[in-house]
Amino acid sequence: MKHKLSETQISSYRNNGFLIIDDFLSQPEVEHWKTTIDEAVKARKGRKFPHSEIKTGASDGINKDAEYFGKVFDQIINLWMTDDGVKEIMFDKNLGKMAAELADVDGIRIWHDQSLVKQPWGNPTAWHLDTPFWSFSHREALSVWVALEDVTLQNGCLYFMQGSQKDTDFIEPGIGANMGDIFSDYPNYAKKDPTPSIIKAGSCSFHNGLTIHAAGVNMTPYTRKAMTCAYMPDGSVFNGKQNVLPDDYFKSLKIGDLLNNEAQNPLIYHKDLE
Repeated sequence: MKHKLSETQISSYRNNGFLIIDDFLSQPEVEHWKTTIDEAVKARKGRKFPHSEIKTGASDGINKDAEYFGKVFDQIINLWMTDDGVKEIMFDKNLGKMAAELADVDGIRIWHDQSLVKQPWGNPTAWHLDTPFWSFSHREALSVWVALEDVTLQNGCLYFMQGSQKDTDFIEPGIGANMGDIFSDYPNYAKKDPTPSIIKAGSCSFHNGLTIHAAGVNMTPYTRKAMTCAYMPDGSVFNGKQNVLPDDYFKSLKIGDLLNNEAQNPLIYHKDLE
């Protein structure tokens, strides 16, 4: 894993709201990740969450249009909770350290991982933000997105609006079928050119949860597989939203409570523990 970040990379991330790292994984690591994640996804039998019987593509209270989003990608969340192999991958402290360095925070917790498989002829993902959906509000929350297959303009690569994390906020604009709905809230970005993330299998991108981003349509008869993980800075507090939290845990929380439950949001890196 190409886990050591340069000051130039860190500065680029903080200025632009995203960072693309070519050849992040070696070829054997790519094969290990892909095999492990494929097996973990198969074992979940379409269940989107470990704590629920909701199937991927079904209405989950997050996406506005379940029928449309069922054809955007297959999304399986928190595989680390149900598969030891994925847990080993996701708990890699080098990944956690990278996230902490990019976010300029002392510690990083997993918010949730997710396997994303854009099926052949899959719908695009509209422009959106991540953090406003989550159960905490932190400007430095971020995600890693690792390509398990080559990602091209044709099969639905990610696009980023450079520097948009400096202008967005925690208002939840939602995400629906219309590609440009978010520009009602952020009209200046409707006139800007996005940056496509065209990357080979084993390469990755990190992006701030407040960076405006999207993904294109899959105009091929092949899948586009990726593994992602959303990271929460240690010390984040509950904002009242359920998002991926199980019912029992969600009901036990009050706004302002520290989100430090190791069974739900494990601490994978802290500089004081090195």
